[in-house]
Amino acid sequence: MEFLNQMLEHAAGQPWIYPVLLVFFFIDGFATILPSETAIVGLSALSLHSGQPNLWILGTTALIGAMAGDNMAYLLGRKIGLTRWKWMRRPKVQKMFAWAQYELDKRGAVLIFTARYIPWGRVAVNYVAGQTGFRHRTFFWLDAFACVTWVGYSIGIGLLAGQWVHHNPLLGVGIAVAFAVVLGIIVDHALRWWHKYLERKDLAREVAATAEELKVEAAEKAIAGVDRSKPAG
Repeated sequence: MEFLNQMLEHAAGQPWIYPVLLVFFFIDGFATILPSETAIVGLSALSLHSGQPNLWILGTTALIGAMAGDNMAYLLGRKIGLTRWKWMRRPKVQKMFAWAQYELDKRGAVLIFTARYIPWGRVAVNYVAGQTGFRHRTFFWLDAFACVTWVGYSIGIGLLAGQWVHHNPLLGVGIAVAFAVVLGIIVDHALRWWHKYLERKDLAREVAATAEELKVEAAEKAIAGVDRSKPAG
């Protein structure tokens, strides 16, 4: 165990780790095949024990990589659409795209911010934002704000969970990652529930509006059916 701890601390202190992480976070922004949250949480917990990697550089690297990956997904959505690649045509992915398009139409700013915390959700939202022509400048700044909060949230989890084990960095990283996974599932479900709740409110408003329109239409027809040439009575 001591050997593994030393290897982990040695790797975290190497300068090449930052460009590797930059590519790591970039790819996760448009492919979701790499666990970026797990990486930043685990390394933050390790930094608490050994001082490496540097948290400021780690956070900046994660922020630049995440924003670049999100904007790459946006540009890919604009250039190639939502059906070019085989994985895009899977029923679950198409369902996610449909959900993202509906939510973007209703509340684009809120969705771009909250989707950063939902791995598959953020990829779908970024692609759909590009495909539907959502204004890129607006997307860029909303995504930047979301990424800043996401980086701070992830580093905070790593530091909090890493404090539980002071003399075993490897165990601290494991606890931090496990904690992040559990909390991530909770956040994911909470955000999905909230968006479904908003969808139900939208549906209720649409039903009420339709009912009101039918009532007005019925009243207009009733008035039109009265023969105004004859006096009442």
